[in-house]
Amino acid sequence: VQLQAFGGGLVQAGGSLRLSCEASGRTFSNNGVGWFRQAPGKEREFVAAISWNGGSTNYADSVKGRFTISRDNAKNTVDLQMNSLKPEDTANYYCAASFRATAGRSPSLYKYWGQGTLVTVSS
Repeated sequence: VQLQAFGGGLVQAGGSLRLSCEASGRTFSNNGVGWFRQAPGKEREFVAAISWNGGSTNYADSVKGRFTISRDNAKNTVDLQMNSLKPEDTANYYCAASFRATAGRSPSLYKYWGQGTLVTVSS
């Protein structure tokens, strides 16, 4: 399965962006899907994940209450709504499909990775 992330851009602190991850090649409706991010000079970190049917979600503490992950299996998409953005949210954001159906936090659980989409939050 090929994944592609969309929706990055430049936004002021306090603003919102909605990222979308689209799958092609085959469906990822049986897979957990996660979002990760990597800022310059930093390691990749977990942001959010959602189980195969959307019944379970998982968030990093740094984004809890500000970001919401959702999925539409009919459209083969997973979205990340990001509100109240902060400069420290600036990073390349990547979506990934897991080996499993659950919403895992570890990158090692994820088999398919999309290219990143850059989010820049200005202060």
